[in-house]
Amino acid sequence: MKLHVDLSTNPYDILIERGSLTKTGEWARSIWNCQKIAIITDNHVGDLYANQVKSSLEEAGFEVILFEFLEGEASKNLTTVNKAYDFLIENNMTRSDGIVALGGGVVGDLAGFVASTYMRGIPFLQIPTSLTAQVDSSIGGKTGVNTPKAKNIVGTFAQPKGVLIDPDVLVTLGERELIEGMGEVVKYGLIDDVELWDLLEKLDGKPQSILENAEQIIYHSCNVKRKIVVEDEFEGGVRMYLNFGHTIGHAIEQTAGYGKVMHGEAVAIGMVQISRVAEKKGLMPDGITDQIEAMCAKFGLPTAHEPWHVDDLYAALTHDKKARGNSIKTVIVPELGSAAINQIPLEEMKEYLEK
Repeated sequence: MKLHVDLSTNPYDILIERGSLTKTGEWARSIWNCQKIAIITDNHVGDLYANQVKSSLEEAGFEVILFEFLEGEASKNLTTVNKAYDFLIENNMTRSDGIVALGGGVVGDLAGFVASTYMRGIPFLQIPTSLTAQVDSSIGGKTGVNTPKAKNIVGTFAQPKGVLIDPDVLVTLGERELIEGMGEVVKYGLIDDVELWDLLEKLDGKPQSILENAEQIIYHSCNVKRKIVVEDEFEGGVRMYLNFGHTIGHAIEQTAGYGKVMHGEAVAIGMVQISRVAEKKGLMPDGITDQIEAMCAKFGLPTAHEPWHVDDLYAALTHDKKARGNSIKTVIVPELGSAAINQIPLEEMKEYLEK
């Protein structure tokens, strides 16, 4: 399966194909004439797939070097970025060379940020290995790192030259890591794709059902993101729809401590929380929160979080990228398969955080 991200200045393809990781070199050569490639990955994914990808790239005629960092959200920071810069400089990487991001969302965001800023930008490819990265973060050109005070607050918009998605790699994910990716998938069904929502309703929610239907799940999710990014590359309008559940979700991630609540888990909790309040205010249809909660629960996603400190969550929200002056943009679902932006005064946002 192939999807084309038809941007006017930086178009690229998303290839979704089982077993495609073994063809990385052939795929990269069809896109690039780079002389040297730096694979950026974490130690966990590196142990699983780095040698396979490196060998495939070398067979295609590339010189390949490997940079690994410690896995986890705690490494997604400027300290790791600086280590990557030093590695690229020491290996004489130039604008004629490129980067391959091999890993989940942390790797993709960080490697993309490094590529977009090293020498003011060198090309990069995304090879996402987690479900969250395959359906969401590898597409659309958002890169970034965290600071102690806010998630993804430092970053760039930089489109990859291509995205290679091999659903077969999902079998090496732990059960929690696989399930958390469904937070983003459920979001896509809610904001745009009723056909995807119908597919999710038919599945029994067990990990095996996710793996068996991975191609369709990934294709539908990527297609929603592709359409929205093409319409609004730099998040000036409808791309905000992709943030459904994220405003509260990011606050949960930050206050819990990065990595303690996984991104997709936080998104699921955020979707349920904001829907419950928006439904009571008449902004979302009656009963939709129960639908969202039931769908998340079926796939094993959390729908609540403890401890729940309103003041701490509110403080985190004030640093959110969607905050504008004394208000913040949040996303609601007026009906299944559609989304809308709701501008909320920051002082009123506390109401959305009350349990």
